[in-house]
Amino acid sequence: MMNLSIDKKDKYSLLTIEDEKLNTLNAPDLKSEFVRLNTDGIRNFILDLENVTFVDSSGLSAILTANRLCKNSNGTLVLSGLQENVQKLIKISQLENILNIVPTVQEAIDFVLMEEVERDMDAEA
Repeated sequence: MMNLSIDKKDKYSLLTIEDEKLNTLNAPDLKSEFVRLNTDGIRNFILDLENVTFVDSSGLSAILTANRLCKNSNGTLVLSGLQENVQKLIKISQLENILNIVPTVQEAIDFVLMEEVERDMDAEA
């Protein structure tokens, strides 16, 4: 079972992975958590990876699933706190232009809230 803390806010949910690894053993848990939250109407996710030092292809797949869920529900996924190894993997996988990546959770929150403001403005236009 994945060691994960979830902080549900009004406009987003912050998911913090407490494990050092995001791999075949726990990535399915993360994926199903994203699906469950999204089904509950949450469209913006912040994934805090500060504690994660290793991600494999299953982990990437879970992140990409979250990204797709957010896009399909007109929301945003933001990753924060990426360790060097994880950043390298995302770069090698050519995902740095697909995923929203910021250094800190606070910047991720600001990013999501800005996106929400822009969506509200687009909806009114």
